[in-house]
Amino acid sequence: MTGTSSERILGDAPLAEDRARWLELLDMLDLDELTTQFAVLIRDIPGYDPPPVPISEIKRTGRLSFQALVDGMRLGGLEETVEVASDVGVSRARADIPLNSLMTAIRQDFAVIWSALTSVSRLDDAELLIRHTGILLRTVDEYASQTQRAYLAERQRMRDEVASVQRGLVAALFHDPPPGDERLRAIAGELGIPVEAPLVAAAARGDDVAPLRVAIAELERAGARVFIHHMGDTLIAFTRRVELPGSRVQERITSLLALRIGVAVSPSGLADLRQAAITARDLARLFTPGEAGAMTLGRGWARLAAQSLLASGRPILEDVNAALARCGTAERARLEEAAKSYLRTGSVGLSASELFCHRNTLSNRLRRFAELTGVDPLVPEQAARLVVGWA
Repeated sequence: MTGTSSERILGDAPLAEDRARWLELLDMLDLDELTTQFAVLIRDIPGYDPPPVPISEIKRTGRLSFQALVDGMRLGGLEETVEVASDVGVSRARADIPLNSLMTAIRQDFAVIWSALTSVSRLDDAELLIRHTGILLRTVDEYASQTQRAYLAERQRMRDEVASVQRGLVAALFHDPPPGDERLRAIAGELGIPVEAPLVAAAARGDDVAPLRVAIAELERAGARVFIHHMGDTLIAFTRRVELPGSRVQERITSLLALRIGVAVSPSGLADLRQAAITARDLARLFTPGEAGAMTLGRGWARLAAQSLLASGRPILEDVNAALARCGTAERARLEEAAKSYLRTGSVGLSASELFCHRNTLSNRLRRFAELTGVDPLVPEQAARLVVGWA
Protein backbone atom coordinates (compact mmCIF):
# COMPACT_ATOMS: atom_id res chain seq x y z
CA MET A 1 0.00 0.00 0.00
CA THR A 2 1.44 3.39 -1.00
CA GLY A 3 1.85 6.31 1.41
CA THR A 4 -0.83 8.24 -0.49
CA SER A 5 -3.43 5.45 -0.16
CA SER A 6 -2.57 5.09 3.55
CA GLU A 7 -3.19 8.78 4.09
CA ARG A 8 -6.50 8.48 2.21
CA ILE A 9 -7.70 5.58 4.32
CA LEU A 10 -6.60 7.26 7.59
CA GLY A 11 -8.53 10.36 6.57
CA ASP A 12 -11.67 8.48 5.56
CA ALA A 13 -14.65 8.56 7.89
CA PRO A 14 -16.00 5.20 9.10
CA LEU A 15 -18.38 3.56 6.65
CA ALA A 16 -22.01 2.91 7.49
CA GLU A 17 -21.44 -0.84 7.17
CA ASP A 18 -18.58 -0.59 9.72
CA ARG A 19 -20.78 0.21 12.67
CA ALA A 20 -22.02 -3.26 13.64
CA ARG A 21 -18.54 -4.78 13.53
CA TRP A 22 -17.02 -1.74 15.31
CA LEU A 23 -19.48 -2.15 18.18
CA GLU A 24 -18.71 -5.88 18.30
CA LEU A 25 -15.00 -5.13 18.69
CA LEU A 26 -15.67 -2.58 21.43
CA ASP A 27 -17.90 -5.10 23.26
CA MET A 28 -15.03 -7.59 23.18
CA LEU A 29 -12.72 -5.29 25.14
CA ASP A 30 -12.15 -6.43 28.73
CA LEU A 31 -12.08 -3.37 31.01
CA ASP A 32 -10.30 -5.23 33.78
CA GLU A 33 -7.58 -6.38 31.39
CA LEU A 34 -7.18 -2.85 30.00
CA THR A 35 -6.84 -1.54 33.55
CA THR A 36 -4.22 -4.13 34.48
CA GLN A 37 -2.11 -3.34 31.41
CA PHE A 38 -2.38 0.39 32.11
CA ALA A 39 -1.28 -0.07 35.74
CA VAL A 40 1.84 -1.88 34.52
CA LEU A 41 2.74 0.70 31.87
CA ILE A 42 2.57 3.76 34.08
CA ARG A 43 5.16 2.38 36.50
CA ASP A 44 7.86 3.61 34.11
CA ILE A 45 6.50 7.16 33.96
CA PRO A 46 8.39 9.74 36.08
CA GLY A 47 6.11 10.84 38.87
CA TYR A 48 4.42 7.43 39.13
CA ASP A 49 7.37 5.46 40.49
CA PRO A 50 6.61 4.94 43.27
CA PRO A 51 2.86 5.46 42.73
CA PRO A 52 1.83 8.83 44.24
CA VAL A 53 -1.63 7.45 44.97
CA PRO A 54 -2.60 3.92 46.09
CA ILE A 55 -2.56 1.35 43.28
CA SER A 56 -6.16 0.53 44.15
CA GLU A 57 -7.08 4.15 43.35
CA ILE A 58 -5.16 4.01 40.07
CA LYS A 59 -7.06 0.87 39.10
CA ARG A 60 -10.41 2.31 40.19
CA THR A 61 -10.08 5.47 38.14
CA GLY A 62 -8.35 3.54 35.36
CA ARG A 63 -11.33 1.24 34.89
CA LEU A 64 -13.76 4.14 34.95
CA SER A 65 -11.59 5.99 32.43
CA PHE A 66 -11.55 3.04 30.01
CA GLN A 67 -15.31 2.67 30.40
CA ALA A 68 -15.75 6.35 29.50
CA LEU A 69 -13.36 6.03 26.55
CA VAL A 70 -15.08 2.93 25.16
CA ASP A 71 -18.49 4.58 25.56
CA GLY A 72 -17.11 7.65 23.79
CA MET A 73 -15.82 5.56 20.89
CA ARG A 74 -19.30 4.05 20.53
CA LEU A 75 -20.74 7.56 20.23
CA GLY A 76 -17.93 9.02 18.11
CA GLY A 77 -16.59 11.20 20.91
CA LEU A 78 -16.82 11.95 24.62
CA GLU A 79 -19.64 13.78 26.29
CA GLU A 80 -18.94 17.42 27.14
CA THR A 81 -18.32 16.57 30.79
CA VAL A 82 -17.00 13.19 31.93
CA GLU A 83 -17.06 12.74 35.69
CA VAL A 84 -14.01 10.49 35.88
CA ALA A 85 -11.90 13.05 33.97
CA SER A 86 -12.64 15.60 36.66
CA ASP A 87 -12.00 12.99 39.37
CA VAL A 88 -8.59 12.09 37.92
CA GLY A 89 -7.60 15.73 37.32
CA VAL A 90 -8.49 16.79 40.86
CA SER A 91 -7.02 13.79 42.66
CA ARG A 92 -3.73 13.89 40.71
CA ALA A 93 -3.40 17.61 41.33
CA ARG A 94 -3.89 17.00 45.05
CA ALA A 95 -1.32 14.19 44.90
CA ASP A 96 1.15 16.70 43.42
CA ILE A 97 1.72 14.64 40.27
CA PRO A 98 3.42 16.81 37.60
CA LEU A 99 1.06 17.68 34.75
CA ASN A 100 3.49 16.27 32.16
CA SER A 101 3.49 12.93 33.98
CA LEU A 102 -0.31 12.88 34.10
CA MET A 103 -0.62 13.63 30.38
CA THR A 104 1.96 10.94 29.58
CA ALA A 105 -0.06 8.44 31.62
CA ILE A 106 -3.26 9.35 29.78
CA ARG A 107 -1.56 8.92 26.43
CA GLN A 108 -0.94 5.32 27.45
CA ASP A 109 -4.70 4.83 27.18
CA PHE A 110 -4.41 4.98 23.39
CA ALA A 111 -1.67 2.37 23.30
CA VAL A 112 -3.56 0.04 25.65
CA ILE A 113 -6.86 0.30 23.74
CA TRP A 114 -5.20 -0.01 20.32
CA SER A 115 -3.31 -3.10 21.44
CA ALA A 116 -6.51 -4.65 22.78
CA LEU A 117 -8.46 -3.86 19.58
CA THR A 118 -5.82 -5.45 17.37
CA SER A 119 -5.82 -8.50 19.63
CA VAL A 120 -9.56 -9.12 19.31
CA SER A 121 -9.83 -8.20 15.61
CA ARG A 122 -9.48 -10.35 12.50
CA LEU A 123 -7.20 -9.70 9.51
CA ASP A 124 -10.14 -8.38 7.50
CA ASP A 125 -10.79 -5.77 10.25
CA ALA A 126 -7.55 -3.93 9.45
CA GLU A 127 -9.05 -1.20 7.26
CA LEU A 128 -12.00 -0.82 9.63
CA LEU A 129 -9.57 -0.19 12.48
CA ILE A 130 -7.68 2.35 10.41
CA ARG A 131 -10.91 4.15 9.59
CA HIS A 132 -11.68 4.37 13.30
CA THR A 133 -8.21 5.46 14.42
CA GLY A 134 -9.31 9.08 14.27
CA ILE A 135 -12.20 8.37 16.63
CA LEU A 136 -9.87 6.68 19.12
CA LEU A 137 -7.37 9.54 18.94
CA ARG A 138 -10.08 12.17 19.29
CA THR A 139 -11.72 10.40 22.21
CA VAL A 140 -8.45 10.05 24.13
CA ASP A 141 -7.56 13.66 23.31
CA GLU A 142 -10.92 14.93 24.59
CA TYR A 143 -10.49 12.91 27.77
CA ALA A 144 -6.96 14.32 28.23
CA SER A 145 -8.23 17.88 27.68
CA GLN A 146 -11.01 17.49 30.24
CA THR A 147 -8.58 15.98 32.74
CA GLN A 148 -6.06 18.75 32.15
CA ARG A 149 -8.68 21.46 32.69
CA ALA A 150 -9.76 19.84 35.95
CA TYR A 151 -6.13 19.47 37.03
CA LEU A 152 -5.26 23.11 36.32
CA ALA A 153 -8.42 24.38 37.99
CA GLU A 154 -7.64 22.33 41.09
CA ARG A 155 -4.04 23.53 41.19
CA GLN A 156 -5.33 27.10 41.08
CA ARG A 157 -7.76 26.33 43.91
CA MET A 158 -4.87 24.86 45.88
CA ARG A 159 -2.78 27.99 45.31
CA ASP A 160 -5.75 30.12 46.35
CA GLU A 161 -6.22 28.02 49.49
CA VAL A 162 -2.56 28.39 50.43
CA ALA A 163 -2.69 32.13 49.72
CA SER A 164 -5.88 32.48 51.78
CA VAL A 165 -4.40 30.62 54.75
CA GLN A 166 -1.18 32.62 54.43
CA ARG A 167 -3.10 35.91 54.32
CA GLY A 168 -4.90 34.89 57.50
CA LEU A 169 -1.65 34.05 59.25
CA VAL A 170 -0.02 37.30 58.15
CA ALA A 171 -3.10 39.31 59.20
CA ALA A 172 -2.88 37.75 62.68
CA LEU A 173 0.55 39.35 63.07
CA PHE A 174 -1.05 42.78 62.74
CA HIS A 175 -3.96 42.20 65.13
CA ASP A 176 -4.31 44.28 68.27
CA PRO A 177 -3.57 42.79 70.73
CA PRO A 178 -0.73 40.92 69.02
CA PRO A 179 -0.51 37.12 69.15
CA GLY A 180 1.12 35.55 72.20
CA ASP A 181 4.42 33.68 72.13
CA GLU A 182 2.91 30.25 71.46
CA ARG A 183 0.69 31.54 68.63
CA LEU A 184 3.62 33.52 67.23
CA ARG A 185 5.75 30.37 67.07
CA ALA A 186 2.91 28.52 65.33
CA ILE A 187 2.55 31.29 62.74
CA ALA A 188 6.30 31.35 62.20
CA GLY A 189 6.27 27.61 61.56
CA GLU A 190 3.42 27.87 59.05
CA LEU A 191 5.09 30.74 57.20
CA GLY A 192 8.51 29.06 57.25
CA ILE A 193 10.20 31.96 59.05
CA PRO A 194 12.30 31.52 62.21
CA VAL A 195 10.35 33.44 64.84
CA GLU A 196 13.30 35.64 65.82
CA ALA A 197 14.82 36.09 62.36
CA PRO A 198 15.36 39.81 61.60
CA LEU A 199 12.82 41.16 59.12
CA VAL A 200 12.67 44.19 56.87
CA ALA A 201 9.32 45.87 56.15
CA ALA A 202 8.58 48.08 53.14
CA ALA A 203 5.51 50.27 52.66
CA ALA A 204 4.04 52.10 49.68
CA ARG A 205 0.96 54.23 49.06
CA GLY A 206 -0.98 55.47 46.04
CA ASP A 207 0.96 55.46 42.77
CA ASP A 208 3.99 53.99 44.55
CA VAL A 209 2.19 50.68 45.17
CA ALA A 210 2.51 49.36 41.59
CA PRO A 211 6.34 49.68 41.45
CA LEU A 212 6.56 47.92 44.83
CA ARG A 213 4.45 45.01 43.53
CA VAL A 214 6.78 44.65 40.54
CA ALA A 215 9.79 44.67 42.86
CA ILE A 216 8.15 42.00 45.05
CA ALA A 217 7.64 39.75 42.00
CA GLU A 218 11.30 40.19 41.02
CA LEU A 219 12.43 39.40 44.56
CA GLU A 220 10.37 36.21 44.56
CA ARG A 221 11.78 35.17 41.19
CA ALA A 222 15.24 35.66 42.68
CA GLY A 223 14.34 33.17 45.42
CA ALA A 224 13.19 35.39 48.30
CA ARG A 225 9.95 34.77 50.21
CA VAL A 226 7.94 37.97 50.47
CA PHE A 227 4.69 38.39 52.40
CA ILE A 228 2.23 41.24 51.94
CA HIS A 229 -0.49 42.85 54.03
CA HIS A 230 -2.74 45.85 53.50
CA MET A 231 -2.68 48.37 56.32
CA GLY A 232 -5.42 50.80 55.37
CA ASP A 233 -4.35 52.58 52.18
CA THR A 234 -0.80 51.24 52.47
CA LEU A 235 0.69 48.05 51.04
CA ILE A 236 3.10 46.43 53.50
CA ALA A 237 5.66 43.88 52.29
CA PHE A 238 8.09 42.05 54.54
CA THR A 239 10.81 39.47 54.15
CA ARG A 240 13.78 38.12 56.03
CA ARG A 241 16.72 40.45 56.38
CA VAL A 242 19.68 38.55 54.95
CA GLU A 243 23.16 39.50 53.84
CA LEU A 244 23.96 37.81 50.54
CA PRO A 245 26.51 40.04 48.77
CA GLY A 246 26.55 39.53 45.01
CA SER A 247 23.41 37.36 44.97
CA ARG A 248 20.34 37.99 42.80
CA VAL A 249 18.35 38.59 45.97
CA GLN A 250 20.77 41.31 47.06
CA GLU A 251 20.60 42.88 43.60
CA ARG A 252 16.80 42.96 43.77
CA ILE A 253 16.90 44.46 47.28
CA THR A 254 19.24 47.19 46.04
CA SER A 255 16.77 47.94 43.24
CA LEU A 256 13.95 47.94 45.77
CA LEU A 257 15.65 50.65 47.82
CA ALA A 258 15.56 52.96 44.80
CA LEU A 259 11.74 53.10 45.02
CA ARG A 260 9.59 55.59 46.89
CA ILE A 261 8.90 53.31 49.84
CA GLY A 262 9.10 53.54 53.59
CA VAL A 263 11.54 51.00 55.05
CA ALA A 264 11.94 49.83 58.64
CA VAL A 265 13.69 46.89 60.28
CA SER A 266 12.33 44.47 62.87
CA PRO A 267 15.56 43.17 64.46
CA SER A 268 13.67 40.84 66.82
CA GLY A 269 11.62 39.22 64.07
CA LEU A 270 7.88 38.61 64.08
CA ALA A 271 7.32 39.95 67.60
CA ASP A 272 8.17 43.50 66.49
CA LEU A 273 6.94 43.24 62.90
CA ARG A 274 3.74 45.22 63.49
CA GLN A 275 5.63 48.20 64.91
CA ALA A 276 8.17 48.04 62.08
CA ALA A 277 5.32 48.02 59.55
CA ILE A 278 3.69 51.03 61.23
CA THR A 279 7.01 52.88 61.11
CA ALA A 280 7.46 51.97 57.43
CA ARG A 281 3.91 53.18 56.71
CA ASP A 282 4.53 56.49 58.50
CA LEU A 283 7.79 56.93 56.60
CA ALA A 284 6.02 56.26 53.29
CA ARG A 285 3.69 59.17 54.07
CA LEU A 286 6.59 61.63 54.28
CA PHE A 287 7.44 61.81 50.59
CA THR A 288 7.09 65.10 48.79
CA PRO A 289 6.64 65.32 44.99
CA GLY A 290 9.87 64.64 43.14
CA GLU A 291 11.60 62.78 45.99
CA ALA A 292 13.03 59.35 45.22
CA GLY A 293 14.71 56.50 47.05
CA ALA A 294 13.66 54.64 50.17
CA MET A 295 12.61 56.71 53.17
CA THR A 296 14.47 55.11 56.06
CA LEU A 297 14.24 56.07 59.71
CA GLY A 298 17.67 57.70 59.40
CA ARG A 299 16.41 59.85 56.54
CA GLY A 300 12.95 60.63 57.85
CA TRP A 301 13.19 60.72 61.64
CA ALA A 302 13.16 64.52 61.84
CA ARG A 303 10.03 64.75 59.70
CA LEU A 304 8.33 62.15 61.86
CA ALA A 305 9.23 64.10 64.97
CA ALA A 306 7.97 67.32 63.42
CA GLN A 307 4.66 65.70 62.49
CA SER A 308 4.24 64.35 66.01
CA LEU A 309 4.94 67.72 67.63
CA LEU A 310 2.66 69.60 65.25
CA ALA A 311 -0.12 67.04 65.77
CA SER A 312 0.13 67.61 69.53
CA GLY A 313 -0.18 71.38 69.06
CA ARG A 314 3.36 72.11 70.26
CA PRO A 315 5.16 74.85 68.28
CA ILE A 316 8.64 73.92 67.11
CA LEU A 317 10.27 77.05 65.71
CA GLU A 318 7.68 79.73 66.42
CA ASP A 319 10.12 81.77 68.54
CA VAL A 320 12.98 81.21 66.09
CA ASN A 321 10.91 82.40 63.15
CA ALA A 322 9.70 85.43 65.12
CA ALA A 323 13.28 86.39 65.96
CA LEU A 324 14.49 85.94 62.37
CA ALA A 325 11.57 88.03 61.14
CA ARG A 326 13.19 91.08 62.78
CA CYS A 327 16.12 90.75 60.38
CA GLY A 328 16.18 92.09 56.88
CA THR A 329 15.26 89.64 54.12
CA ALA A 330 18.84 89.27 52.86
CA GLU A 331 20.33 88.79 56.33
CA ARG A 332 17.70 86.21 57.28
CA ALA A 333 18.39 84.24 54.11
CA ARG A 334 22.17 84.23 54.84
CA LEU A 335 21.70 83.19 58.48
CA GLU A 336 19.27 80.35 57.66
CA GLU A 337 21.51 79.20 54.81
CA ALA A 338 24.51 79.07 57.14
CA ALA A 339 22.64 77.18 59.89
CA LYS A 340 21.06 74.66 57.49
CA SER A 341 24.37 73.96 55.78
CA TYR A 342 26.16 73.41 59.09
CA LEU A 343 23.39 71.15 60.39
CA ARG A 344 23.71 69.11 57.21
CA THR A 345 27.53 68.83 57.13
CA GLY A 346 28.46 69.16 60.83
CA SER A 347 31.61 71.00 59.73
CA VAL A 348 32.38 74.72 59.57
CA GLY A 349 35.03 74.06 56.91
CA LEU A 350 32.74 71.99 54.68
CA SER A 351 29.88 74.44 55.00
CA ALA A 352 32.15 77.40 54.24
CA SER A 353 33.33 75.61 51.10
CA GLU A 354 29.75 74.73 50.17
CA LEU A 355 28.61 78.36 50.53
CA PHE A 356 31.76 79.85 48.93
CA CYS A 357 32.68 81.95 51.95
CA HIS A 358 35.50 82.15 54.52
CA ARG A 359 35.38 79.99 57.66
CA ASN A 360 35.31 83.09 59.83
CA THR A 361 32.39 84.47 57.83
CA LEU A 362 30.42 81.28 58.40
CA SER A 363 31.32 81.22 62.12
CA ASN A 364 30.14 84.82 62.45
CA ARG A 365 26.82 83.99 60.79
CA LEU A 366 26.27 81.02 63.10
CA ARG A 367 27.08 83.17 66.12
CA ARG A 368 24.71 85.90 64.92
CA PHE A 369 22.00 83.24 64.41
CA ALA A 370 22.43 82.07 68.02
CA GLU A 371 22.34 85.63 69.39
CA LEU A 372 19.13 86.49 67.53
CA THR A 373 17.17 83.27 68.13
CA GLY A 374 18.57 81.90 71.37
CA VAL A 375 19.17 78.56 69.56
CA ASP A 376 22.82 77.72 68.89
CA PRO A 377 23.35 75.39 65.86
CA LEU A 378 26.70 74.37 67.39
CA VAL A 379 25.03 72.89 70.49
CA PRO A 380 23.50 69.48 69.59
CA GLU A 381 20.62 69.69 72.10
CA GLN A 382 19.56 73.06 70.70
CA ALA A 383 20.37 72.14 67.09
CA ALA A 384 17.89 69.23 67.27
CA ARG A 385 15.01 71.76 67.35
CA LEU A 386 16.24 73.24 64.10
CA VAL A 387 16.70 69.84 62.46
CA VAL A 388 13.13 68.83 63.32
CA GLY A 389 11.58 72.21 62.59
CA TRP A 390 13.19 72.45 59.16
CA ALA A 391 12.65 68.79 58.24
